Amino acid sequence: MREQTGIDEAMIEQLVRGFYARIRADDLLGPIFNSRIEDWEPHLQRMCAFWSSVVLSSGAYHGQPMRMHLPLPVDARHFDRWLDLFEQTARDLFSDHIAGYFVDRARRIATSLELGIATSQGVLLGRGERFIRPHLEGTGND
Repeated sequence: MREQTGIDEAMIEQLVRGFYARIRADDLLGPIFNSRIEDWEPHLQRMCAFWSSVVLSSGAYHGQPMRMHLPLPVDARHFDRWLDLFEQTARDLFSDHIAGYFVDRARRIATSLELGIATSQGVLLGRGERFIRPHLEGTGND
């Protein structure tokens, strides 16, 4: 995959560190992450392993992303912001081709997580529908 994509582990680390720096400073997502992660270095290493597995098929990640995300108080607005920050970071760092490769996979991951979280809340989304938590509406997160 390294030859096909032009992506290597150093690029993944650069993306992960840049992206999570933006997450930590973000008004919407920062509080969610910062309240749950005390020691960021192990999290960043896990995310590097995750993205290595996603884009390079390295098998470096051995976790359960869905299980980790199910208890989070997030919905479509959070996933949209997550994707915005991810795409900004990827496009700031890499060529359109490489950024597009990362962003395509990030969109798939976000969709999967949003669907899983919705289902866990008893909401079955139809094609094109998004998950909005009623108790988060009107909180300035739209």
